[in-house]
Order: sequence, then structure tokens, then C-alpha cells
Amino acid sequence: MSIKRTIFSFVVLAGMIASCENEDSFQSAGVITGPDIRECICCGGYFVEIEDTTYSFDVLPSSSKIDLTTDTFPINVNLDWSYDKNCGGIQYIDISRIEKQ
Repeated sequence: MSIKRTIFSFVVLAGMIASCENEDSFQSAGVITGPDIRECICCGGYFVEIEDTTYSFDVLPSSSKIDLTTDTFPINVNLDWSYDKNCGGIQYIDISRIEKQ
């Protein structure tokens, strides 16, 4: 086998291994701290802390095994998310994938 072919095979194999690891990794770790029970126009949903920022969200993906009505807070989670909106200074996110830690 030529050296070029060996190097190419190694690069392809390393790329495949790296992509397999990335499929299971999550964008962030966070903590769902509980429901937002305040009464205001933009309030409601639940709070999640990601790094040093608190965000709000309304729903979890249907594939989630987390039950926000019966689970005990705080809930440590791994999640994939994106910004949704900012309403009255409250930052809302959409959660696309989530699991308990």
C-alpha cells in the first residue's frame, strides 16, 4: 500500500470516528430549575440555566422522556437548542433535543 493511500485511509477513518462521537454529543449542559409562575404578558413556561444565563422555554420535544409535571426540580440535562424570541427582556429558546444527565 502506498504512503498516500495509507494517509488517506487514516484521514477517512479519523473523520468517521469523529462524526460518530459528534452525533451523540449535545450542544450544552443545563439545569431546568422549574416553572415560571409569574403573572405577566411574557411570563410562563419553564426556566433553564445554560452556563450563566437563564432562558425560558414553553415545551420539550415530543421524544423527550422528561415529564415537567411530575419530575422533581432541579433537573440536570444535556440539550440542543436555538434562540426563539425575546419578549419583555425574557429570552425564549426552542429545545430540539434533550435528555437527563
